[in-house]
Amino acid sequence: ETRADFLEKNQGYHSTSIAQSRSKSRCQSSIEKQSQPLAKNDGELQNGFHKMWTLLLFLLISVLLLYVLWSGIQDGTSSSRDAEILREFRVRMKKLKNTYQSQDPNLWRRARVFLEKHLNASHMHLEPAILLFTAGREAEKALRCLSNEIADAFASSQNATTIRINGVDKAVQDSDIVKLEVDMELSSGFREGKKVAVVHRFESLPAGSTLIFYKYCDHENAAFKDVALLLTVLLDEQSLRKSLTFQEVEEKVRDFLWAKFTGSDVPSSYNGMDTDKLSGLWSRISHLVLPVWPEKGLPLEGCT
Repeated sequence: ETRADFLEKNQGYHSTSIAQSRSKSRCQSSIEKQSQPLAKNDGELQNGFHKMWTLLLFLLISVLLLYVLWSGIQDGTSSSRDAEILREFRVRMKKLKNTYQSQDPNLWRRARVFLEKHLNASHMHLEPAILLFTAGREAEKALRCLSNEIADAFASSQNATTIRINGVDKAVQDSDIVKLEVDMELSSGFREGKKVAVVHRFESLPAGSTLIFYKYCDHENAAFKDVALLLTVLLDEQSLRKSLTFQEVEEKVRDFLWAKFTGSDVPSSYNGMDTDKLSGLWSRISHLVLPVWPEKGLPLEGCT
């Protein structure tokens, strides 16, 4: 009987163990079944993020490559255009040199180098190019024609035109009115795309009106930096000696303008000229002073 009780209890415990084991197995199986979708969802999510970042990286690289390619095309186009502009300008200057054979070779070299730097877009335009041509009375026509044609060579190489201002036409007008007129002619012309202005007979402008050139010839704050201004000054003397150095020519022009603009017969006012203002003006317009000699081959009418 005792043995029968033991066997019965042992069978009951074994049955309970089997039941618990089966229950535990079912729970583990259920947990595994529940964890499988979660793991699958995590994998899909990670895969989605990976694809998204791959796409973004691809787009970023594509944009960078397109930018580099476009910049290269633009630089190549710009360089090609710059080379064409310089080539055209050199051809025109060479023709002028052959026409005006009486001029100092240094005039051509200095003017060409000075203006070419401004035509070269690789040089940042911090200020306009200012040239001042001067001559004695005997070379008046050569002075006018040569300055016009150099200006036209500079302009035409950029498919532009030239602004022309004649100081003699404004000599007897009110200084303030002339200042406004010159300002309007220069500003409107440059805004329209013109690249160079020739101011003939600068010495004939009313003294106070010339202060407007502070605005256009300043070293740092010029209103237009990608342009050129050519000024001409006709001296009172009949001829300009060829033996003069460029420095001596510059000093002669400076002294002449000082006498012309600050003489005792020149009206003075707050808005007019004085020695301090003229000193500031001279420092702005005397970047390059070049003498012009007479030319025998010029026609009576026109320049070429």
